Amino acid sequence: MHPVLKWFYQWAVPHFVYPRIQTGLPWVALLASSLLVIGLVWGLVFAPADYQQGDAFRIIYVHVPAAWLSMLVYMAMTMMAISVLVWRIQVAELALIASAPIGAAFTLMALFTGAIWGKPMWGAWWVWDARLTSELILLFIYLGIFALYHAIEDKRQAAKAASLMTLVGVVNIPIIHYSVIWWNTLHQPPSLSKLDTPSIHPDMLWPLLITLLAFKLMYLWMLMLRLRTELLLRYPQSAWVQAIVQAMVQAQIQPTKDKSKDNAR
Repeated sequence: MHPVLKWFYQWAVPHFVYPRIQTGLPWVALLASSLLVIGLVWGLVFAPADYQQGDAFRIIYVHVPAAWLSMLVYMAMTMMAISVLVWRIQVAELALIASAPIGAAFTLMALFTGAIWGKPMWGAWWVWDARLTSELILLFIYLGIFALYHAIEDKRQAAKAASLMTLVGVVNIPIIHYSVIWWNTLHQPPSLSKLDTPSIHPDMLWPLLITLLAFKLMYLWMLMLRLRTELLLRYPQSAWVQAIVQAMVQAQIQPTKDKSKDNAR
């Protein structure tokens, strides 16, 4: 087997994935936190006010990344679902179900910040706009996938059912993305994706791109945290999990012994 393919297939092995998560987790957390602070401070404090919306536009530095991640996480779940149904990769099963509540959180954040933005712009917290309605449907799909998985006792069968539901629900993603083009809606047309002729000033664009990257890393950070837990819960009897638990127990016992020796002196 080619070394590149061999390395790729190793990511389907739980005891290979877990230590890599442990190693990469603090670095991803540090980078995500740093970029988030930089992007938000730049956008909320130093970026110029919009000539039409004034300072109200600054909510885009939370709303737009959250909306993008609501779709991006689902596309990642779609790839995981294909891996589950075609290659039966168990790590993909755990990553899929670990991603569902994260995607739901980003979707809820996008809906909430969109409502805050919509009130001064449209005069209403909520309208049954094509973009808003399809985004709300996405939230229900996320919650449905998560609920379906936990409603089935056999987790291998639960993963297959959740994967099928994920593939069915992916039809909603292009509807969300192109809703402002296909229908006459209150939601503004896309501006960030127009890289050929961007309709946002560079002084506003750069902090937005930084926060978008920060949100992507936040997803990776949260996914790694949840996947680490899911791996331990799925394989409690495995030798590598028992070794990890034993090491954790020893790490807790050793400080207690050292403290007892110091008190005895």
